[in-house]
Amino acid sequence: MKQRGEKNSMLTAYDYMGTIVDQAGVDVILVGDSASNVMCGNLTTLPITLDQMIFLAKSVVRGVNRALVVVDMPFGSYQGNSIEAIASAIRIMKKTHGDCLKLEGGEEILESVKRILSAGIPVIGRLGLMPQSINKYGSYTVRAKEDEEAQKLIRDAHILEDAGCVHYVADVKSGDFPSELEQY
Repeated sequence: MKQRGEKNSMLTAYDYMGTIVDQAGVDVILVGDSASNVMCGNLTTLPITLDQMIFLAKSVVRGVNRALVVVDMPFGSYQGNSIEAIASAIRIMKKTHGDCLKLEGGEEILESVKRILSAGIPVIGRLGLMPQSINKYGSYTVRAKEDEEAQKLIRDAHILEDAGCVHYVADVKSGDFPSELEQY
């Protein structure tokens, strides 16, 4: 679609209601860890577990016939330990039949990303606003407003792309970063 210059759409679903999103023609359905907030009433995305994400993703996938289903890897399932990351990723894919996984971060999760990709599992890397880093940043705010952080975001985008990820940048303030970032 990108090569043809076509727009694509992406919405979040947490259960079998994903069938409605699919039937509406949405291209990508994200089973987001935001279910922690929306479905479970938590203040952050951090408490949601791998088992909960698997349950939700299985429910979404059952109702989808055409859209790409992306499953968030929850906090703690891939950061800092690439062996745990690949085990978590394989478990999600085998149990949910999702199409792809989404991880937050750049260089700091590269080893986990590479290990997951080496198993043939597609990965989307999320940069910019990263809810799983709430304790690091202290709030959900627009990222990359300062040049140093914008440059890191660009480096991380290239690192993830070079590793084989598809990536997207969430919630960065337009115009406050180098024009190179706009391609993401």
